[in-house]
Amino acid sequence: MNETCKLLHKWFNSLPRLNFPFDKNSVPLNGIYILFEKGEIAHNTKRVVRIGTHTGKDQLPSRLFQHFVNENKDRSIFRKNIGRAILNKAKDDFIEQWELDLTTKKSRDDFKNKVDFEKQKEIEKKVSEYIQNNFSFAVFEINDKAKRLELESKIISSISLCKDCKPSKNWLGLFSPKEKIRKSGLWLVNELYKEPLSDKEIWELKEILKIN
Repeated sequence: MNETCKLLHKWFNSLPRLNFPFDKNSVPLNGIYILFEKGEIAHNTKRVVRIGTHTGKDQLPSRLFQHFVNENKDRSIFRKNIGRAILNKAKDDFIEQWELDLTTKKSRDDFKNKVDFEKQKEIEKKVSEYIQNNFSFAVFEINDKAKRLELESKIISSISLCKDCKPSKNWLGLFSPKEKIRKSGLWLVNELYKEPLSDKEIWELKEILKIN
């Protein structure tokens, strides 16, 4: 599995890299994104720290906007996990309020006297600042939803099963309250350690990425 992961890192690092602020027109409407984080190295190149996609049609640019720009942790589990780690590192009790899901109007009404919304805005800004300053990403197009979700899962598994990919000692994720994030070195809790890419799928991916 280490050789597969090494190959994936080589290929993903060869793709055009986008940083914040990015042009939405440079992102395909449907596809998979690969996140890299400053200071994180694996296989002598930038370490992949998250693989993600979207479920709605033509929603990849919107999904990346939710992660990088939209200050609403309940619309992005990635943002929520970054905030958890920031708060846990600071030993900030606000983490209990950060866990509350305020997506619905009912929940916002139910918790309106239990949440310090000014503090929440402050943490959202810290999350945005961290993500915008520390993450870059590559994207590749896959229009078929079922294929996209399957490939996302198998890439996550292939990388999480690698014994050579380790986070740096300063990686923010080591402060995550989520054990799966700390142990995997990925900003993910789902699709870890499942079915990896087969040899056939690896070469199919090479064609998708247009690797020579």
